[in-house]
Amino acid sequence: MSYDDSVMIDAPSDSFWEVGNYKRSVKRIDDGHRLCSDLMNCVHERARIEKGYAQQLTEWAKRWKQLLDKGPQYGSLEKAWISLMTEAEKVSELHLEVKSALMNEDFEKIKNWQKEAYHKQMMAGFKETKETDDGFRKAQKPWAKKLKEVEVAKKAYHAACKEEKLAISRESNNRSESNTNPEQLKKLQDKVEKSKQDVQKTKEKYEKSLDELNKCTPQYMENMEQVFEQCQQFENKRLDFFQEVLLEVKQHLDLSATSYSKVYQELEHVIKTSDPQEDLKWFRCTYGPGMPMNWPQFEEWSADLNRTLSRREKPKKTADGVILTSVNQTGEQVSQPAKSSSASDYEKNPNDTTEWSDEESNNPFNSNEANGDNPFEENHSTVSEVKVRALYDYEGQEHDELSFKAGDELTKVEDEDEQGWCKGRLESGQVGLYPANYVEVIQ
Repeated sequence: MSYDDSVMIDAPSDSFWEVGNYKRSVKRIDDGHRLCSDLMNCVHERARIEKGYAQQLTEWAKRWKQLLDKGPQYGSLEKAWISLMTEAEKVSELHLEVKSALMNEDFEKIKNWQKEAYHKQMMAGFKETKETDDGFRKAQKPWAKKLKEVEVAKKAYHAACKEEKLAISRESNNRSESNTNPEQLKKLQDKVEKSKQDVQKTKEKYEKSLDELNKCTPQYMENMEQVFEQCQQFENKRLDFFQEVLLEVKQHLDLSATSYSKVYQELEHVIKTSDPQEDLKWFRCTYGPGMPMNWPQFEEWSADLNRTLSRREKPKKTADGVILTSVNQTGEQVSQPAKSSSASDYEKNPNDTTEWSDEESNNPFNSNEANGDNPFEENHSTVSEVKVRALYDYEGQEHDELSFKAGDELTKVEDEDEQGWCKGRLESGQVGLYPANYVEVIQ
């Protein structure tokens, strides 16, 4: 019969010293292993949150950069606005670093410590749990046996006392009766005497077993203290480790210790250095009254004139960028660098600017409906049609220009003119102008 099965005693209190109450200390070891797993799950979930937040910041920055790129905002205020997206990208990188630190350092550290501290057995449970349970069981077994003897003696003594009281009551009742049988009374008196002797005997045995229990109690307490102290030391290692890991997690989460503050210093600097007055001045000179104008002048007819030009000189465009070429009043060319592809490029909304050109419907020299062909315009020299392929995307800036995407095929119907433009026809049948250096001949 096992020790636990032999001691079937209900603990009268919640005290650690009661038989079997050491189980709470043993369970704490299993709880420690589970808490390691819980802490790993906690760190893992936080790492997922950091990663998700970083992805949201990146997607937000990308989407708003595209919106600003197509919007009408320009100048230094556009840069200030875009600096919010730059901040989001930098903060996203910082949070990705937090995620990596949580998983690659903190999570792995907890996992390795748990593996080293808790050793699983072949059957079930952990080696540390079994050793602690065996230690408490061994320390408590002698005292528990004595306690069992005390309980048995106590029960016997109380039973004898009860029997003595019952015997005295019977003898007293029989004595008071008038027709009492002397022989029966004698038996009851003998029963009372015997019960008194049993009470004395069980009392002495009870006191003796209790005395023996008290004698072994100090040794019992010492042995239990030793096992409990070992349990405390093991738990202390776990608590110290948890404190250490939590501090490291705090350091990884604390972005104030990184370049986090620098990100917002740069953001504030970009916003404060924006200059609305300079932006207004730039717009006036680029798209307002400050623009140069090729005012109409008398021109002699020339046989070399291949086509009617817009009064605004068409820009010469290359694959590397865009150069806006304006013509001043004396005909001298002024080259102005256009902004790179950003939200400040006001030409991303070409419909907002209306431009007067020779090809407008109210131009009397451009009407072929009633009077036939324009008498002031020679027919263009005809060339054989050539198939070409677009190298880059191009969005027509005027109504007589074609729009196409890189890879589209079209037909060149006239050679390149002096301004670098060709006339072509799309597959849809639309005819118009396009930059010659935006296409290549299909071999």
